[in-house]
Amino acid sequence: MEKSRQSVRAQKRIAIMLLLLLLMTGIGILGGSAKISLADFRELFSGREATAAGRILLYVRLPRVAGAVVAGTALAVAGAVIQTVLNNPLAGPNIIGVNSGAGFAVVLCGILLPKSYAALPAAAFAGAFVTVLFVFYLGKKTGSSKITLVLAGVAINSFLNGATDAVNTLSEESLISANMFKIGGLNGVNAQVLKYASVLVVAAVLAVLLLHNELEVLSLGEETAKTLGLPVSFYRFLFLMLAAVLCGAAVSFAGLLGFVGLIVPHIARLLVGEESKYLILSSAILGALFLLICDFIARTCFAPFELPVGIILSFVGAPFFVWLLFRRKRGNRNA
Repeated sequence: MEKSRQSVRAQKRIAIMLLLLLLMTGIGILGGSAKISLADFRELFSGREATAAGRILLYVRLPRVAGAVVAGTALAVAGAVIQTVLNNPLAGPNIIGVNSGAGFAVVLCGILLPKSYAALPAAAFAGAFVTVLFVFYLGKKTGSSKITLVLAGVAINSFLNGATDAVNTLSEESLISANMFKIGGLNGVNAQVLKYASVLVVAAVLAVLLLHNELEVLSLGEETAKTLGLPVSFYRFLFLMLAAVLCGAAVSFAGLLGFVGLIVPHIARLLVGEESKYLILSSAILGALFLLICDFIARTCFAPFELPVGIILSFVGAPFFVWLLFRRKRGNRNA
């Protein structure tokens, strides 16, 4: 009975999150330095030649808002999956170096295969996948504590960021603008790359949702999962591959956006609990909502100037990470 009440409460909260996401999507499309009205939005679909406002909507606002929704969803779901599979609440795509691995591969691909936009999500996936496997291997073979794994992620991040800088410095022509890519931002989202990345994100999120029972069993811990007959190694590999697809897809068009995958799953747990299907659904919706809000702040609060959204995420994420460390310390002391 109690579990049923929790499920109903979680479903209601997810419905409210969805409404807030729709509201924020509308604000993100219509709000900004240039005035856009609902009439301008309707005019866009009238078949007539686009007005100035229509061109802003078509080539700036809509790709940017769609990019925020896709990247926020991808990084938040990837974070929830990684935290569950590694059984580490401090793990996140940027904390353990997955985003940096995807970023290095994207920059390398941009140099080796200029203008091959379709190849960027694939390259990002490959970079993210190799990195996440390395982190997983490191944790498994060394029996590292959760904090040590995070420290290893910091080292991996540093190495991959250095490699990305080296590739950009040595290349005269790069498809990727290095500084903006490392900060992470949604201005100038490439619609071609976004198109391919969106397909990957939708497919990966659906796959995680379909496998929510297996993720739920994994969340109980390795020994319990084995006792329940789950092939743990196979499903860990599968979930980490899906997380790599999600991270790679987001990084391929938005750069190294930090902290979304760390912060959002924790907020989702507070709102809907630990049950995997609600955790994944709420993480997807909250991730999109969170990035839309941060991007709106980045492009409106400092007008006429505009900050890359990655800077706003750093301002929010760094204190949140410190809070998580203190919370964990208090938990260990009380245990």
